[in-house]
Amino acid sequence: MNTFHVIGLMSGTSLDGVDLAYCRFTLDKGNWIYKILNTTTIEYPNDWIIRLTSLPTASALHFVATDQAYGKYLGQLVFAFIKANNLKPDFVVSHGHTIFHQPEKHISWQLGHGAYLAAAANLPVICDFRTLDIALNGQGAPLVPIGDELLFSEFDFCLNLGGISNISFRHQNLRMAYDISACNMLLNILANALELPYDKNGEIARSGKLDSQLLKELNAPVYFSASFPKSLGKEWVDDNSLKSILHAESSIPDKLHTACHHIAFQIAQAVKTVGKTAAKPKILVTGGGAFNTFLIELLQNYLGEGCEIVVPEPEVVSFKEALIFAFLGVLRWRNEVNCLQTVTGAEKDNVGGAVYMA
Repeated sequence: MNTFHVIGLMSGTSLDGVDLAYCRFTLDKGNWIYKILNTTTIEYPNDWIIRLTSLPTASALHFVATDQAYGKYLGQLVFAFIKANNLKPDFVVSHGHTIFHQPEKHISWQLGHGAYLAAAANLPVICDFRTLDIALNGQGAPLVPIGDELLFSEFDFCLNLGGISNISFRHQNLRMAYDISACNMLLNILANALELPYDKNGEIARSGKLDSQLLKELNAPVYFSASFPKSLGKEWVDDNSLKSILHAESSIPDKLHTACHHIAFQIAQAVKTVGKTAAKPKILVTGGGAFNTFLIELLQNYLGEGCEIVVPEPEVVSFKEALIFAFLGVLRWRNEVNCLQTVTGAEKDNVGGAVYMA
């Protein structure tokens, strides 16, 4: 097969919902061409938000039951998406919802059992992309860079502003990538304190003032100066960035303002650490944070005019990760490398993903 029709599923750490993207991938003369055909985002009902948030401290029995129930829930979303849009996918690819990510302990769990998803969707499912890489002593993350390499090669840097910010780039003729800092995980929690789902366009953050002491604390952890490959999990964010945010005595607008400075500063440091890869490097920015105009303005200020920030059409901004996970599934289906040693630090490149046939 040289053409695949695939549904990609993505649930980010910010718990803003499940992204579904129906995509077409065509291999033409050695180059992959993609097209996003249909998309939707299903917001989590409150009971699922509570259940997913509380799961890290749940009993083993409840954890297993939730893994299966969530897989079924995802399958039902896929089934409804297909029916509503008269789609004909070859298979479904699911990232799952990350509950634990501590690769140094060989622990990473993306919720949503593939067997239950496949049964509910009545389609083959590919999921569990991190486990093999971690077994090979890698970070199991980030996984998107192979898609950046093969689908978005015209950009010098690919930056995703999701719950966690991460960046992908070519360095010394190899694809590299790593997690930079917490992003929407911090901003959304602060907006939630004002009974808002998020800070639209960063307007509240823009109205605040810089808390220099908080900024110093946010930038202090040794993670930021550690060499890559490296990755972040919710556990680290809770124990470091979020703890600093919650303990600060400044107002919510001031905390949002300061958090945006922290995020933009760390991203700029990441880009400058690699150095210029072109006369005026082009940075593709996607993920929910790309809609935060205040954050993007700060990032441009920290980077300077020597870098060009490109925010693409909203469909790519919102669904790039779902698109690329669909693509990871295509590579897995073809038994081709979809996880890079240079990105994760694993012992070798590998073909990650478990396949469940309906």
